[in-house]
Amino acid sequence: MTSRPPLPPVLERMPRVSSLTGLRWWAAFVVFLYHMAVFAPIPLEPVLRYGHYGVTFFFVLSGFVLTWSWSPTVGATTFWWRRFARIYPSHIVALALAVPVFYSFAPDPAQWWVKPVDVGVLLLSVLLLQGWSRDPAVLFSGNPAAWTLTCEAFFYAMHPPIQRVLARWGRRGALVLAAGTAALALTYRLLALTWPTQWWAALPWPITRLTEFVLGMALAWAFRKAWRPRVAASVGYLAVAAVVGAVVLGVRHPEVPGVRLLLGSANELVMLACAVAIVAVAARDLRGGRSLLRKRWLVTLGEWSYTFYLVHATIIYVLLAQFGRQALSWNNLWWYAAAFVVALAASALMHRLVERPAERRMRGWWDARLAAREERAAAPAPVASPER
Repeated sequence: MTSRPPLPPVLERMPRVSSLTGLRWWAAFVVFLYHMAVFAPIPLEPVLRYGHYGVTFFFVLSGFVLTWSWSPTVGATTFWWRRFARIYPSHIVALALAVPVFYSFAPDPAQWWVKPVDVGVLLLSVLLLQGWSRDPAVLFSGNPAAWTLTCEAFFYAMHPPIQRVLARWGRRGALVLAAGTAALALTYRLLALTWPTQWWAALPWPITRLTEFVLGMALAWAFRKAWRPRVAASVGYLAVAAVVGAVVLGVRHPEVPGVRLLLGSANELVMLACAVAIVAVAARDLRGGRSLLRKRWLVTLGEWSYTFYLVHATIIYVLLAQFGRQALSWNNLWWYAAAFVVALAASALMHRLVERPAERRMRGWWDARLAAREERAAAPAPVASPER
């Protein structure tokens, strides 16, 4: 009986999966298409209205990538500082750009998206706390797209303690956690649908969306424990398309048995489909399979996706304020192209002038601080001179 070859060390550095960066761009793009409907709807609007599920993809991917790249040599405080350096500078710049668009001391009633200036609410946006409220005036305050950063900040806070527990588990334990997380998410949704007036049905988004992040973490850890699923990337894409297609049809045929449950749990079903897509794409890259998602231009767009996400809604609402809501028409594709070009140019500038240099400097300052501390700790204690 032949013995199994030893598994690769779980703590070794995992290879970069560039296809996931390319895939991240498409998630940001469908969120852009979703928001364009407020300004220039096209006949595909019944499908594009579900572009907000791109956020679900981001949450699952966030947990996956952070655990994929996790190192036991990086302490919790260093991890938190690096995440802060990654997201906060661009957030503040995007917030400064958004406030004049979405706030006024004397709002025009015709511009329903403009809110009266409220310093207290805006301060919540500065501190990334607005997403803990279900009140739309607070949840979408400041830069409306930035409510997701409240969730991400909470996920980052939870990652080190969850990772410490996960690091003790093997491949099977990680897959069991993934299955259990999916079951918990679906169970919560069923309870919220059955008893919508109970307190648990109104939990803040950062708590209810944590399952998406943990699912990504569990699947990435299974990879790090040598799990190599043979799932074609096309299966992942089809899974996402199938869920969204079922939701689109379900809205048109609410009388069909089970449709209410389908629509109510759509986010959790999309979560599972996104997880399949992420797993399939990551497995293909590890196998060395061909992938259009690794094209340099698409990876670059993926690297810009965070700043694109932050600025695109602001640009769309500037166009709405200047030109008014457009009638439903295929001609609005010209508006899509114009808004896209402006948003992409703004995101590229923010990525090059704010995101990359700020993160590099903030991380460099922190690393130098840690190195100085370690040098002081390693220095030999001074020897006291003997008394005469």
